[in-house]
Amino acid sequence: MDILTDVILRAGRSAVELSLFVLLPVMVVMLSLMRLLEARGVLDWIVHRFTPLLKPIGLTGLGVFAALQIGFVSFAAPVATLAMMEQRGVSDRHIAATLAMVMAMAQANVVIPMAAIGLDFGMTLGLSVLGGLLAAAATYHWFGRGLSVEEGTLDETLHHAVANSTKGVLDVINRAGAEAFKIAVGSIPMLVLALVAVMALRAVGAIDALTHYLASFMAMLRLDPAMILPTLTKYIAGGTAMMGVMDEMLRSGAVTVATLNRGAGFLIHPLDLAGVAVLVSAGHRVASVWRPAVLGAVVGIATRTVGHALLAA
Repeated sequence: MDILTDVILRAGRSAVELSLFVLLPVMVVMLSLMRLLEARGVLDWIVHRFTPLLKPIGLTGLGVFAALQIGFVSFAAPVATLAMMEQRGVSDRHIAATLAMVMAMAQANVVIPMAAIGLDFGMTLGLSVLGGLLAAAATYHWFGRGLSVEEGTLDETLHHAVANSTKGVLDVINRAGAEAFKIAVGSIPMLVLALVAVMALRAVGAIDALTHYLASFMAMLRLDPAMILPTLTKYIAGGTAMMGVMDEMLRSGAVTVATLNRGAGFLIHPLDLAGVAVLVSAGHRVASVWRPAVLGAVVGIATRTVGHALLAA
């Protein structure tokens, strides 16, 4: 019982430190910047300029906005945009392409805090965009080619706050701060549970045994056996839980920053049990296209994985 209590307390301390002292301040700054750019019309300008270029691969104006959201806010931010696409009559084929792109890209709520502990932000963002675009194209032109292209009366106007005065700016910053706090605090339960499970498995020797049995297979693939633990955590509990485990492993010296950057392609994206469950909650039409979207996302993630392995070597 003493061992379990110690594990829970250490996991809780690590989770709270990561959420409140790493995730929260970074997300406050990035969300405030993102919301101010949105309120001043900068994001509208970007969307309008890039939409004609990206339409051939299946992305509409709202799809471009979803890419900005996952890249600079969080993996859950595009849920509202996907719901909006469904409500405004966007075709199933375009929704599938957008969903694939979102699932293949690196989410800001993991990338930005991990940049503070050694993740190469520029390389990760560049490969994330490339992977997302390939995922959208593969879904629109291949995996989702049998989906309906029928569209309703489209309204792609982006409704958001306006910051034309000092009060307006302060309102936007306050709302962004509240949103960042909600994200940070909301991540604590999953982080605590994931870290408790990981530390408990490590305490009873399960992680060492699994690593031992898979070591030869990992060596054949030229992969670090230490990546077994964060990989299992990521695909079961999600990216935020993986971030907590990776932070703890970096602090203990179990992995290096170079290992983190080599594995970022298959570790940082919303294509896991928790991420898919959140994204498909946007609506019934979004949920109905998850299969072709997942297949397209796999193409994008595979591209990112190869890119990270080559560029971070």
